[in-house]
Amino acid sequence: MEKNMYKDILEIIEKSGKSDFEEITKELEDCINTDENFIETLRQIGAIPEFIVHDSTEEKLFSKASDAVLSRAFREIGLKSVVLKERGDSADVLVESPIHGYTLVADAKAFRMSRTAKNQKDFKVVALSCWKKDADYAVLCSPYFQYPSKVSQIYAQAISHNVCLFSWEHLIFLIDNNIKETADFSFSPLWNFSNLYSRKVLSSDMKQCFINAFNSEMLGLTGLSNEIFQTQLEKQIKIIKQRGTAEKSFWEMEISKINSYTKEEAILELIKSKKIYEKIAQIDTYIQGIKYNG
Repeated sequence: MEKNMYKDILEIIEKSGKSDFEEITKELEDCINTDENFIETLRQIGAIPEFIVHDSTEEKLFSKASDAVLSRAFREIGLKSVVLKERGDSADVLVESPIHGYTLVADAKAFRMSRTAKNQKDFKVVALSCWKKDADYAVLCSPYFQYPSKVSQIYAQAISHNVCLFSWEHLIFLIDNNIKETADFSFSPLWNFSNLYSRKVLSSDMKQCFINAFNSEMLGLTGLSNEIFQTQLEKQIKIIKQRGTAEKSFWEMEISKINSYTKEEAILELIKSKKIYEKIAQIDTYIQGIKYNG
């Protein structure tokens, strides 16, 4: 039976506790870099599990895992890639073409299935362009089906700032079909797509979804058919639906757990969820730190 490395990644995150963050990050990277069933991990990484608490250490570790997955995915298509160690205000991954010499920065993006409306700030397109610095290209890697399907400011931003709107599903497609760079084949037209597309699109249409146009560029570049790509997307849809069932089960179990609370347990849980004691402590810290320097 094939080893489920994605499950191993989640177990490492769950058991992290008060362990050193950098040590756990290194363990996650080692796990991902030795994954023999990597494509299945790639199929799962775009959705943050519901059991991971928002803005928690575990969520930050999952983000680090997604960086490592993205970095390895670039290596799988023949590029050099490293995860950047900088914290905040920087891209996640630095990539270089050993054959054609270009460089790019990439940002890994994952969303919870329970997440409601997303806005342009969630995709950080403009920020990614700023993080490019001396690199030739900037690439955002997001779940394919999380991109807005009709109109969004992120498309205009991508065109204006030459940011490639890529996806985990595009990477799966390339890796599954063993597409790699060669002396006669470069991925640079993909990374430069927004710049090339800007010459074709009317100013009034810049906010229109261009994912289908990007898909056509990718298929023309690789010489593969749309039928092959659609088959891959249909497989991914099935996997996403399976994940959805599992994520719903988590919340259904939470409902059952809450329904079993006594009145006292429910009150304590409500106080905890509102972080009331933490807010009181913060007020105390603020007041105690006030000094008159006159």
